[in-house]
Amino acid sequence: MKAKILIALFCMMACCANAQQAVTKVTHSKAIKTDVVTKGDVTIKKPDYICITTDGGSDQLLMDGTKFTMTQKGKKHVTDSKKNPLFDDFHSVLKAVINHQPIPTGNDIKVTTAGNDQTVTITPIGKKRQMFTSFVLVVDSKSSSIKRLRMNGRNDSYTEYLFK
Repeated sequence: MKAKILIALFCMMACCANAQQAVTKVTHSKAIKTDVVTKGDVTIKKPDYICITTDGGSDQLLMDGTKFTMTQKGKKHVTDSKKNPLFDDFHSVLKAVINHQPIPTGNDIKVTTAGNDQTVTITPIGKKRQMFTSFVLVVDSKSSSIKRLRMNGRNDSYTEYLFK
């Protein structure tokens, strides 16, 4: 009996183990001539936790369940996917990728495939004023790993994360 409990505990720990990898963040603004490039780490835990930390920990993008927190230059922006349609779609796509499930479809979600790469573009219909106008996520369909995340802002600005 103790062996079964120990095996079950080990399996649960293996499923919830951290997956950590390096990330490069590129911030582009039309008003600034040179892009800002910083390095950092991403931690992923099942079922729906992602933490991307760059610039020595001062910038952070955190998805913890339905809550999204973005810290940039000391300013925190918080939203909940239950209240924000763009982040609701984003949350469902990220959760599917983390858990190796099929990417959901919807009116706001477009999926294209080229080789092993699946590009998921999330653009809200009936746009309202938001920090980001769309998200583009590139996923390796074989390994279900995130290769790139681009969050498009207004005026041709964007923040892009390249995962290694």
